[in-house]
Amino acid sequence: MTTTYDPLDPAFLADPYPAFAHLREHDPVHHHPADHRAPGFWALSRFEHVWDAVRRPEVFSSAGGLTFFPDEIGTLGLPPNLVMLDPPRHTRLRALIGRGFTPRHVTRLEERIRAFARARLPEVTDLHRDYSATIPTFVLAELFGVPEEDRVRFGPWVQQVTALQDSTLNGAGLDEKPDGIGAVADLLTYFSEAIADRRTRPAGHRGEDLIGALVDAEVDGERLTDWDILGFCFVVTAGGSDTTAGLISHAVTLLGEFPEQRKLLLDDPGLIGPALLEFLRLESSVQGLARTTTRDVEVGGVTIPAGEKVMMLYAAANRDPREFGETADLLDVRREVRRHLSFSSGPHFCIGSHLARLQARVALEELLAARPWIAVDPAAGTRHPSAFVRGWTSLPVVSP
Repeated sequence: MTTTYDPLDPAFLADPYPAFAHLREHDPVHHHPADHRAPGFWALSRFEHVWDAVRRPEVFSSAGGLTFFPDEIGTLGLPPNLVMLDPPRHTRLRALIGRGFTPRHVTRLEERIRAFARARLPEVTDLHRDYSATIPTFVLAELFGVPEEDRVRFGPWVQQVTALQDSTLNGAGLDEKPDGIGAVADLLTYFSEAIADRRTRPAGHRGEDLIGALVDAEVDGERLTDWDILGFCFVVTAGGSDTTAGLISHAVTLLGEFPEQRKLLLDDPGLIGPALLEFLRLESSVQGLARTTTRDVEVGGVTIPAGEKVMMLYAAANRDPREFGETADLLDVRREVRRHLSFSSGPHFCIGSHLARLQARVALEELLAARPWIAVDPAAGTRHPSAFVRGWTSLPVVSP
């Protein structure tokens, strides 16, 4: 257990919450000095500070990248994407994408997700590897209309892109991850060919998958370009896989720590859907992302200069007792979460939040119905080595 905030230290990554608590109480507008691993940056840890900052993109801009590393995405040659744009361009692009990425396109997947989850359950010996991580990959393939014959390639691409993202977001050099770079190139080529295919079809007949819907999307006569669609497809793939898998695995881990809360869900499975926000509050899949200040700005009596990277520590803010009371560090599946930062807030509120919650709800409903007292061994598991995404790569099941 450590109270030192060092986002690249394995000891901190293993259990960041004591350090987050220390920041909230003693150094809520923290300046982290530069060292040989990363440039200097600031970090906000109190709920009200983070909530206010993410809702002011004119001061805390996303255009400079989402980590404290310089140009972490641009070095990979990725297409422009929604999460690294500010209004007004972000607003118009989000409106266009929203026409294709609607709850209708998501909820139609529920029964297929449920059937897939049920089929996985007999094979689960490692909760994360055999169950949690397989569901988002299946859903992405369904969402994008990936044919069955292509899924043998698609699954490994998703896994390699996730691994690449972990290492890139922690500042590893590109020469250290050739497999991941190849996966990015292959995936972007695949999506480019799928977009071209949809564009050759008559309007209104481009299929029910997300790519067809995005090709058809129109707002005030404006349509998405190929690059816009490509960027969004990549963001959904890179950002919607390990985060959703982490939510499922963390939910089971937390229920092992709080067995009385598991009993509440078993007695009333209708609580599972609302409880997802509580799981995410306690174990935020996205621990934090950065913004760049566009001008000098005062936060909590401290002036942050213009042009500085500022980490929005969602995971620290989500356990702030000022917002969630004295039980902020405890699981309460009946808690009414009025506000939270698990999906950020403001203009960059996660556009895929309804998809993530659908997958996690179905996954947990099926898991708890079939194996109500399933237990895992976090000490024997392995985590993502990331300062930005908290999740697992392995989480063995043990006999209850």
